[in-house]
Amino acid sequence: MQPEQTPDPNAINIELSENMAEGEYANLALIAHSNSEFVIDFIRMMPGMPKAKVKSRIVVTPEHAKRLLAALSENVERYEQSFGHIKVHSDAPNYPISFGGAVGEA
Repeated sequence: MQPEQTPDPNAINIELSENMAEGEYANLALIAHSNSEFVIDFIRMMPGMPKAKVKSRIVVTPEHAKRLLAALSENVERYEQSFGHIKVHSDAPNYPISFGGAVGEA
């Protein structure tokens, strides 16, 4: 008989639909920001195709953007500890895309 566990009062109950669990593939992210939000567009570019499609757009507050940055940094570090250094190719294309504010790429 297992001891009864008390639920964590800070736990968040998250629902993930079957469709959402499949995920979307993206090989480019464009990031813009204003004084109140960050907009991250996840895009799929296919070789030989003149048009790239935004597969998902995520809008977050500046505080959440900073938390996301920290979480990504921590997870990349853990990944590299387990699987080795991730190579970043310097010959990545520079896309002349802008949609309003300052823009970054990932």
